[in-house]
Amino acid sequence: MKLSHLHHVAVICSDYPRSLEFYTKTLGLRLIAENYRANRKSYKADLAIGDDYVIELFSFPSPPSRVTNPEAAGLRHLAFATDDLDAVLADLDKAGIPHEEVRTDEYTGKRFFFFRDPDKLPIEIYEGQSKHSLKG
Repeated sequence: MKLSHLHHVAVICSDYPRSLEFYTKTLGLRLIAENYRANRKSYKADLAIGDDYVIELFSFPSPPSRVTNPEAAGLRHLAFATDDLDAVLADLDKAGIPHEEVRTDEYTGKRFFFFRDPDKLPIEIYEGQSKHSLKG
């Protein structure tokens, strides 16, 4: 099997307008497509960072709540890279969005922190290159 790259991550939200605003207005992702699927009573929004398609945001009637801490098996968190961690922190503070303290990755020396989306999905902001490359 030869895979080329991660295509997208799918996120199911409990309040579609609230989450769409969070991902587009607060995080700054770009809405590239939005469709209502009447047979499923569900919206699907395709969101991008720059030219990279990254998230499918879904709404479904009455989705179950996310499993809470301690960490459970499954998707752990979404992680976004930034070249200016301090600016992201300031933007979240200005928007009144609580976040954890900044930590330093013991292996890379890069700073990072976590906060949560409207449905309590953990989101990590990681300092450094936009693309993680294994090429030397």
